[in-house]
Amino acid sequence: MTVRLQVRFAGPHVSVQDLGRPGLARFGVPQSGPMDRTAAAAANLALGNPAGGPCIEVSLGGLTLECLAGEVSFATAGGGFIQDHAGVKSGVWQVATLRAGQSLTLRPGPWGAWSYLAFAGDLLLPDWLGAKATHSQSGLGGGKLVTGHVLEIATPRLLPARPLTCPAFARPLTELRATLGPQDRFFAPEQITAFQLSPWRLSGAYDRMGVRLSGPRIAPDAPLDMPSEPVAKGSVQVAGDGVATVLLADHQTTGGYPKIATALDADLDRFAQLRPGDGFHFRLVTPEQAVSHARQMARRRAEWLKRLRMENLCK
Repeated sequence: MTVRLQVRFAGPHVSVQDLGRPGLARFGVPQSGPMDRTAAAAANLALGNPAGGPCIEVSLGGLTLECLAGEVSFATAGGGFIQDHAGVKSGVWQVATLRAGQSLTLRPGPWGAWSYLAFAGDLLLPDWLGAKATHSQSGLGGGKLVTGHVLEIATPRLLPARPLTCPAFARPLTELRATLGPQDRFFAPEQITAFQLSPWRLSGAYDRMGVRLSGPRIAPDAPLDMPSEPVAKGSVQVAGDGVATVLLADHQTTGGYPKIATALDADLDRFAQLRPGDGFHFRLVTPEQAVSHARQMARRRAEWLKRLRMENLCK
């Protein structure tokens, strides 16, 4: 049987994501993939899916689906959104089953900016360059969800309902680790001090490409005609007006703005769960400290996801 779900409502930036397209940046193709990779992997593994399998990434705009035919189990994880399943309200981080005639709504709750919805079955969606991840600027991939869109799920499976545990390291952070550079030479010592010691907030200029920050103006002492060069997720680039921007999942692959620092990839899932208006501080670390923190977080994440996978196998 094929399950059919209709999108009754989808806010902006609601899309299909999977592991993405690593290794194609040299051709100008962003990797894309989930803003919060840990939460997306958790939703998939709770159902016995591959960690990098396709799922629906739900923004603060929210999502409502109606099951038109069939039944399928699903898992939700990510930000602390409110889940309304067949008229029963609860939090996300759980496994449940959606049946014909029932609806499922995810909307913002007390914290978090992104939530993830995975299904125990095969989402029948188009690939682009070998992945279903949606590139937000072009819409290529599995696609953005819009009202009226019908999703089909092949080989659906049914699993027992159960709650999932949201670990502390999956919640939003208040301190974002970063290493200086690669263009910190264009910033005066007092600007680097302000970068680390001043409070920052996410502005409303926020999408999957990046987020502009509200904080001290740190205009670079450099001509804005430097040649474009490769940029990485987590780059903190500063425009001529002194406004800093953190690049995220759909960031451009090259750019010519000076980059004062690069946020650690190990912290970016938690950073992505901050909402516009939320505050944080940068913490500058040495390369050696960055490697140590990355390894520690990779171990914690791998051990927790392994336990989640084993819990599913025992059900």
